[in-house]
Amino acid sequence: MSIQGVPEGGFKTVGEIVGTNSLQFSPNQEALSVAVELVSTHTSGGPVVNQQGEFLGFISEFDLLDAIDSGKDLHQLKAKDIMNVDQVSVKDSTSLSESVKIMKKHHLLVLPVINGGNVVRSITRHDLLRAWIGLGLSGED
Repeated sequence: MSIQGVPEGGFKTVGEIVGTNSLQFSPNQEALSVAVELVSTHTSGGPVVNQQGEFLGFISEFDLLDAIDSGKDLHQLKAKDIMNVDQVSVKDSTSLSESVKIMKKHHLLVLPVINGGNVVRSITRHDLLRAWIGLGLSGED
């Protein structure tokens, strides 16, 4: 059975799928604003980028929950204050299988896709599962 938009043999690399998480945060964005965006979009996290789109870090719901649990005021914090600076990411050429392994190893729900040092989009577990089972959006849709 052939599904429109799915390459013959299925999706193989991150570059063949469309990431559904377009969130990106500024390092100086108020942490409460980040929290509101994550909650309102039902997204677990997103990359923190500078004005040129360079990947600086990642902020997740867990980072925000840890800050709150530590008694910190999200009104007083910026994304850069609580982001994780480990720059775990993938490239368009990264296989779906390798992307899943990276997510599992680092306990991630979202992976930034980097091209030339800049975040071009992010992919989620949902995106990978959709591609893996042969459903969803291809890069040509």
